[in-house]
This record gives sequence, C-alpha cells and structure tokens, in this order.
Amino acid sequence: MEKSRSPKMLRVPYIRAHKPAVIAGLQKRHFAHLELIDQVLESDALRRKTQNELDHTAAKSNALSRELGRLLQSGKQQEVESLRRESASLKTDLKALQKELSDIQQGLHHILLQIPNIPHPSVQAGQSEGDNEELSRHGRMPQLGEDALPHWDLASQYGLFDLKMGVKVAGSGFPVYQNQGARLQRILIEYCLQKNIAAGYTEYFLPYLINETSGYGTGQLPDKERQMYQIQSDALYAIPTGEVSMMNCFRDRTLDEAELPIKATAHTPCFRREAGSYGKGVRGLNRLHQFEKVEIVQITRPEDSHKALDEMVAQVQRLIEDLELPYRILRLCGGDMGFTASITYDFEVYAAAQRRWLEVSSVSNTADFQTNRLRLRYRNGAGQTVLCHALNGSALALARIYAALLENNQTDRGIALPQALAAFSGMEFLK
Repeated sequence: MEKSRSPKMLRVPYIRAHKPAVIAGLQKRHFAHLELIDQVLESDALRRKTQNELDHTAAKSNALSRELGRLLQSGKQQEVESLRRESASLKTDLKALQKELSDIQQGLHHILLQIPNIPHPSVQAGQSEGDNEELSRHGRMPQLGEDALPHWDLASQYGLFDLKMGVKVAGSGFPVYQNQGARLQRILIEYCLQKNIAAGYTEYFLPYLINETSGYGTGQLPDKERQMYQIQSDALYAIPTGEVSMMNCFRDRTLDEAELPIKATAHTPCFRREAGSYGKGVRGLNRLHQFEKVEIVQITRPEDSHKALDEMVAQVQRLIEDLELPYRILRLCGGDMGFTASITYDFEVYAAAQRRWLEVSSVSNTADFQTNRLRLRYRNGAGQTVLCHALNGSALALARIYAALLENNQTDRGIALPQALAAFSGMEFLK
C-alpha cells in the first residue's frame, strides 16, 4: 500500500537540512509545539560552537604538552614553569567546556524525545479519527434479528466471562474469562501465533514489565507515560504492547545484513490505563485495561520496509478473513497516528449487535524513528553501518475480535465458531 519511502527520523542533520519539510510534516499531525524545532537548531548550533571551542582548546593543550616535553629535555626551567601555568589554565578550560558540551547534548536529547515521527507523504492531514481515510471494506455483513444481544449479554448467558468478578479482583476493565470463554481466549491466542509462525515469524515469549530505558527506546516515554501502569518502587512499567519488549531485545545491536529481515511474533497481555475513557463505547470488551494481543514485528533494511508493511497488512487480512469477520481498512490521518509511526493502517471489524466498528489491529511503519532511539543498525555489504527500519502490527488484538465473534455468530444453538477456528479447536459452538 505504501507507494514511496518514509522520511528519515528526526535526527539533527535532517532537521537542519530539511526544516520546512519537517515543520510541514509535524503540521499534518497538528503537533502543538513547533517551537521545539527552532530549539533543536539553536541547541545544535551551540553544541557545534562549543565542540569547536573544545577541539581548539584540546589541540592547543596537546601542542603545549609537546612543547613542555621538549623544554624539559633541554633544561629550560624558567620557560617550563610559565608553560605549566598556561597548561593548567587550559586543562581547567577543557574541563569546563566538556561539562558545558555534556549539558547542551543532554538538553538537545531531551528536546528530541518530545518530537514525534514525520508522517509518510501519503498520510493526509487531519485532527482525529473522523478524518481517517477508509480504503476498503471486505466480507459479508451479518443479518441479525431484533432480539440479537451484545457480547456482554451473551457472555452472561453462556458463562463466558465475568466483568463484575474482574472488578472485585482488580477493578473495571479487567475481565475474568471462564469455562468455554477461557478456552476460546486460549484458542484465539494459539491460532494467531500458529498462523504467524507459518508465515515465517519466529515466536518469542517476552517480559511483561519493562524498564525506563526500554520505554524511551520505543517511544512510549515520555509520550505515553500517563497511559502506562507504573511500579514506582522498582522503576518498572507494565507493557502497553508486546512491540515494546520485542524491539528492545534488539537495542544496541549492529546486525549483519544477512540477518535481515527479522520477523518476530509474540503473545502478551497489554496493560493500558486508558485515562479519560467513558461512554457506551467502553462497555464489555470494547475498551479494557488488560487485554490479550498477538504482535508481529519486522526489522528490515530501509529500502525493504514498504514491502514489509504490505506483507504485514496482508497477514492481518488473512487472519481476519479466516475468522469470517467483516472488516475495513483505514489509513490514519496525521492527527490520529501514534507518536512513533510514519504511516499506520487500522483494521476494524464490524460487531453486528452493537452496529459499530471495533479496531482490532494497527499496522505501522516507524521507519528509522525507533531504531535511532534503540541504536539498532546493520552492516551493509560496503561495511557501512546503517539504521534499520522497524515495523509493528497487531495480529491480532483479541478482546474486540472476541466481542465480534460472539455478536456476529449468535444462533439458537449457541455461538457458532467460524469454520477455520472450529477445525483448529475441535469446538463448533459455545453453548
């Protein structure tokens, strides 16, 4: 779907050389702090000036040291003392300049962490989900009777999950699955994993907690700090998505070109505070604080990432089509994209009893935005080290898949599972 390469991540040389394009890209996102771009350039100019002063002072100090050595050998003691005083003064200046340069670099790094990725040229300007582009629709829309029930009532009728029990244990947004409902959750996880593995993805079993460095590495910090659950006594965060743990497995790595592409998949629970969420759209499984997700990730050469994005979109399509759910594909506008994404395609399935679309997957190319933070590179055939590109996608986020399966397949005999899932599990109905 992506027709041209993503722009480079916001590294300082790129900003310096392409300031108008950077600002235009951030305006697509309706980014509210464009003044940060000028702050970056001002800090960078000061950094380069200070670096030049430091280099000049270091060169002068080194030359003076060589001259001191020569004079000591020749026995010119009076000149030696004079140069020693000058050398001591230069070393004091060097120490001050090194501290000044370190402070400037830290300040510049802090500014850069607050600036999101630049959208791909195909991404349209827009402020919210209402401005997203619907690219296509697929599948047959279910025809349900007037007595059709939403998934939370079906769950109660068949004893599939219990929201009130979850409130007692943890709070709202933490459902407890039980009996056939728990089995369906487990089947969906295994089904998606097996399909991803068959498509060439290597399975990982990942930590559910991350440290602060990992959060900064993939861009959740500082952008999503308020949406993440924190364990403050241990300086850890519960993962909002398996992508965070997965990508940080490759942090500070220089790969060989022959290792690319890396294709990985993992199941993890995802934990999101979802602060400010309210209304009918959050009922049942529509919006949770904990939900299960199977993730796919690719790490590629820059010139291959647009092809990898198409492959990942196709993989998500196959999964949803096998589950016989009607779906649509959206290209997100600038204002609705995640902080790290250059381009994102959302998949939404139709939940017939609610008569609404539910997002079940986001597939994104982050280009070299995350890999720059992670210092993830590869060595090409010419021996040069180049930043990789990184992509991620939900394949699939299961809570809303679960909801749509219940609603769309309710019958007088129970909940009919789609043929592929029934063959995989040996279970035709939930009843």
